[in-house]
Amino acid sequence: MGDLKERLLPKPASAMNLGGDASNRPFASFRQPFLGVDAIGLKKRGQGLRSWIRVDAATGDSQIIEIDKFTVMRRCDLPARDLRLLDPLFVYPSTILGREKAIVVNLEQIRCIITADEVLLLNSLDSYVLQYVVELQRRLKASNEVWQSDASDLNKWKGSRDFGDVSRNASSDYLPFEFKALEIALEAACTFLDTQAAELEIEAYPLLDELTSTISTSNLERVRRLKSRLVALTRRVQKVRDEIEQLMDDDGDMAEMYLTEKKMKMDTLSYGGDQSISGYRLSDGPHTVSAPVSPVSSPPDFRKLEKSFSFARSRHESMRSSESTAQNIEELEMLLEAYFVVIDSTLNKLTSLKEYIDDTEDFINIQLDNVRNQLIQFELLLTTATFVVAIFGVVAGIFGMNFPITLFDSPSAFEWVLLITGVTGLVLFCSFLWFYKSRRVMPF
Repeated sequence: MGDLKERLLPKPASAMNLGGDASNRPFASFRQPFLGVDAIGLKKRGQGLRSWIRVDAATGDSQIIEIDKFTVMRRCDLPARDLRLLDPLFVYPSTILGREKAIVVNLEQIRCIITADEVLLLNSLDSYVLQYVVELQRRLKASNEVWQSDASDLNKWKGSRDFGDVSRNASSDYLPFEFKALEIALEAACTFLDTQAAELEIEAYPLLDELTSTISTSNLERVRRLKSRLVALTRRVQKVRDEIEQLMDDDGDMAEMYLTEKKMKMDTLSYGGDQSISGYRLSDGPHTVSAPVSPVSSPPDFRKLEKSFSFARSRHESMRSSESTAQNIEELEMLLEAYFVVIDSTLNKLTSLKEYIDDTEDFINIQLDNVRNQLIQFELLLTTATFVVAIFGVVAGIFGMNFPITLFDSPSAFEWVLLITGVTGLVLFCSFLWFYKSRRVMPF
C-alpha cells in the first residue's frame, strides 16, 4: 500500500507543474508566492485551498493539485451547493448529479467531479480511492492501446470492402471518458457495499444461532449492535439503488451526463460558424475576416444566406443530436442497469439477513413467552397449594381457642381431625386441578 501511495500521490511541489508559467495556469499552488498580494489577502486566499487528485482523460496521468472552491466552481461550471456534497466534513447521502459541464459523484468513499477532460478526486489515503485512481489509469491506457491498434487496422484495411465492418467494430467498444470514470465509481461503491454486507453476514449468522441456543444479556447486546449496523448499511445501499433508479427513469438527466458529445458539438458549432462567416466575407471582397459587419450595411443576400445557413445547420444538428442522444442514453442506461442489478443483489442480501434477524427475534420471543407461561402456571399451582395448606391453619386456630369441649377428652380426636382436614385439603386441590384442566389453563 505504501508503494501504491507513493506512485499515485507524488510530492505536491512537482505535481503543481501543470505546464507553462504560473500566469498561464488555470490554478496556482499554495506553496508558490503570490506577487503583489499582501499577507492578509494571501492568508484569506490560502484558507480555502484543498488537495485534489487530477486524472487526465487523454494520457491517464495523475497528479496532486491544490485549488480553492471558487476555482473549482469556475473550472467545472458548478454551483456551490454541488461542491458541498463533496465536503468530507459533512455526511451527505449518495448522489449522482449531471450538470452542463461536469458530473458530481458522491458514492461512499468516492467523491469526485467528472468532466470531459479530467477527473478531480478529493485527495484521500483511503484504499478504495487509490484503487479508483489505479483502475481508471489502467482502463484509460488500455483504451488508448485499443484505439491505436484499431487505427492501425483501419489504415491496413483502407480501400478494402471490409472497411465499414472494421470501423463499426472499433466504434462499438467505445465509451466516453465520463462514462468510464462513472462506471469505475459505481463499481467501487457497489464493491465496497457488497463487501460490508458479506462481512456482516459472516458475523451475523453464527451470532444469531448462538442466541437461539443460549439467551443471555451479552448475546442480546451483540445482536442489538449488529442490527443497528444492518439498518445503517441498508439505508446506504437503498440510497445508492434509488439514485441509480432515478437516473434510469429520467432520460433528460442521462442526456445531460454525456459531456464529450456536448463539448464536441460546441466546438463544431463555434468552428463551423466562424468558418462560414469568414468565408462569405472573404468572397464578398471589401470586408475582412476581423472587421465587424453591421446589419444595416450588410447586403440583403448576405443576411438571407446567413439566416438560411444557420437554420439548416441547426436543423441538421438537432436531428443528429436526437439520434445520437437516444443511442447514448441507451448506452448509459445499460451501464446503469448493470450496476443496478449488482446493488439490488446486495440489498436483497441485507433484506434476507434482516428477515433472518426478525425470525430469530420472533423465535426468542416465543421461547420467552413459553417460559413466562410456565412460570405463571407454577405460580398458580403454588397459590392453590398455599390455599389448601391454609385450611390446616384455620382448623388449628379454631381448636387452639381456650374453651372446654368433650372432643378434647377423646384420645383419638387429634388423629381424626388431622385425617379429615388432610382429606378435605386433598379433595379441594384435586378439584382445582380438574377446574384448570377443564378451562385449559394448564396442560396435563
